[in-house]
Amino acid sequence: MNKFKVQRAIVCCLLSLVCFSCREGEVNNKYCNMRARLTIENVTQAPVLFTACESMGEYCTIKSDGQKFLFTDASNHTSSINITAIAGYSAPYLGLSGFIVGKLTIPEMGEDVQRVVCFDLACSNCYQTYNITKNLVLQPSGYAKCYNCGRTYNLNDCGIVSDGPVGRNLFRYRVNYIPDYYRLIINNG
Repeated sequence: MNKFKVQRAIVCCLLSLVCFSCREGEVNNKYCNMRARLTIENVTQAPVLFTACESMGEYCTIKSDGQKFLFTDASNHTSSINITAIAGYSAPYLGLSGFIVGKLTIPEMGEDVQRVVCFDLACSNCYQTYNITKNLVLQPSGYAKCYNCGRTYNLNDCGIVSDGPVGRNLFRYRVNYIPDYYRLIINNG
């Protein structure tokens, strides 16, 4: 009987740990669970994107105007690729508002190389609070600003709020850049 009480107490403790560790807002997942998909077979077609994928601390936005994908950096230099040139590979899905893609200046904790990262172009805090998509504006030195809520995000520090009201990190997507083939693959389920 005493053994049964000990087992029951252990099970109750474990269940309470699981319940309390999974409360909404406290789970700190690296990637968001929103759908995003884009494959670009030759990033050298878009010099702004190529620079963002190859140079540390450089970022660009990826948006679509319905006919082309537009790649714009913090200095407003833009390059584009026709959608039909990409459409044969997979149907693109640009998350909420588009993407911010670039290469970190320092490796993430536990990594030994700088990787290309991808964030949603929409401000995560405006989306969570008001259910609206407000596009971020790239700033020099690896920052993105939301003029709606006043937050500035540090892209080189995995999209954390670096200035303005405290809030959540930017929505982050899974991305793979294969430099030998100049292939960028954003695929987030």
